[in-house]
Amino acid sequence: QVSLVESAGGVVQPGGSLRLSCEASGGALNMAIMAWFRQIPGKEREFVAAKRRSDGHTAYADSVKGRFTISRDRASKVAYLQMNSLKPEDTAVYYCAATSTNYIVSAMRDKERYSYWGQGTQVTVSS
Repeated sequence: QVSLVESAGGVVQPGGSLRLSCEASGGALNMAIMAWFRQIPGKEREFVAAKRRSDGHTAYADSVKGRFTISRDRASKVAYLQMNSLKPEDTAVYYCAATSTNYIVSAMRDKERYSYWGQGTQVTVSS
């Protein structure tokens, strides 16, 4: 049974930075793709970033490109989301997701492709 455990989020001032981590444990430790999604109440869960282990390819939502960076540790068990220049509209519950299937790039943004999810962690950007 694969488990994804996210680090705690927090409250950050606009323009600030925060790093989230997500550790995979249990079976199939080397997940093919690890990703981050986020959700605010009443809205669909939206794609933020993803990284594919096989070739290191990354994908980002337009809203975070240039500000957020996804990375994975050498063993590919932990994924990180470095968030810089945070804006109030980045406020959401952030979810880590993973899949053992090596999807094509276009599929990496689709939340339906991910089999495993973390519990979610709140990030609030406010002065």
